[in-house]
Amino acid sequence: MMHLIRATEERIVAEYPKQEIRCPTHLSIGQEAVPSVLSLFLDKKDLCVSTHRAHAHYIAKGGSLNDFVAELYGKSFGCSKGKGGSMHLIDTKAGFMGSSAIVGNSIPVGLGLGYKFKNKKTKNISIVFLGDGATEEGVFYESLNFAAVKSIPTLFVCENNQYSVYSSLKVRQPDRRKIYKLAQSIGVKSSYCDGNNIDQIYKSFDNAIKYIKKFKKPYFLEFSNYRWREHCGPNYDDDLNYRNKKITNTMISKDPLIKMKNFLSKKINGGMLKIQRIEKNNYVSIDNAFTKARRSEKNIKSQAYKNEYYKQI
Repeated sequence: MMHLIRATEERIVAEYPKQEIRCPTHLSIGQEAVPSVLSLFLDKKDLCVSTHRAHAHYIAKGGSLNDFVAELYGKSFGCSKGKGGSMHLIDTKAGFMGSSAIVGNSIPVGLGLGYKFKNKKTKNISIVFLGDGATEEGVFYESLNFAAVKSIPTLFVCENNQYSVYSSLKVRQPDRRKIYKLAQSIGVKSSYCDGNNIDQIYKSFDNAIKYIKKFKKPYFLEFSNYRWREHCGPNYDDDLNYRNKKITNTMISKDPLIKMKNFLSKKINGGMLKIQRIEKNNYVSIDNAFTKARRSEKNIKSQAYKNEYYKQI
C-alpha cells in the first residue's frame, strides 16, 4: 500500500508539468505509513473523511485508483465527476466520504458519521484525518468536546508534519504544548506515535480501535511525520529556506517504505522477488489509470451544473 501511494504520487509529479492536470495538488510523499497501516484495520463500512492532503487516505481506504486519477484530469468519470480535483475526493463504495480544502472543515462531518453509528448501535467507526494546522481551528475543540460528551465512536488521526503551509509549529502554537495532550484535556483518550515506525503505528491503531469498539468512545492519535515536497505542487521547495535542511534530510532518511522493504526482504523467503512483483503490478495499475484518464473525453458544458447542490439561474 505504501508503494502504491508513493508510486502514484511520483507519477503525478512526472505528469504535472505537462499542464494536463490543472487542479492544485497536495502530495503525501513521506507520509504514507500511517494511512497504509490503518487500512489493515478497516472495512468498507467504516467511514472516513480527510483534508486537502487526501490522496494517501483515499487510496488506502480502497478508493478507485482509476476514478482518482480521472478526477485529477477533470474527467467526468472521476470520483467527484471531474469537478472536485485533488482536494475534493469521494468514494462512497469504499467508505471514503469526502475531503475538503477548508482546514478543519471535514472534522464535524466525520463526527456526524460516527454519531450515526452510535445511534444505530453498529460496530463500525468513523475516521477523521486532520493535520496539525486544523488543531488551531475552533471546530476542532467543539468537535472533540462533542465527541467526549456524547461518547461517539470516532478515531481522530492527526498527522503532524510540523508545518502549516510555510509556518512551523513554533510560530503557530505555544512552546512545548503537545497536541495529543490537548485532546486529552478536552476529555478524549489520546496517545502519540512516531509516524515512520511501522510497528509503533500498528500497535497504536490496534490499541485505539480496540478501545473505541469496547467502550464506544472516541480516541485521538497524533503521529509525527514530514512531507518531503512543497505544501502545494509537485516540486521541492528547499530554495525558500523555511525548513531546516538538516531536519529534512533526517526525516527523509527515516523513509518507512525503504525500512519495510528491507524488513520484508530479510524476513520472508523470496521477499525481494515478492516485493518486485508487487511493485510491478502497482506500476501497471498506475499506467492504466493515467492512460485511461488522458484518453477519455473532456467534460462538456452541459455537464457543468449537473449533480450540483444549487440551480443555475
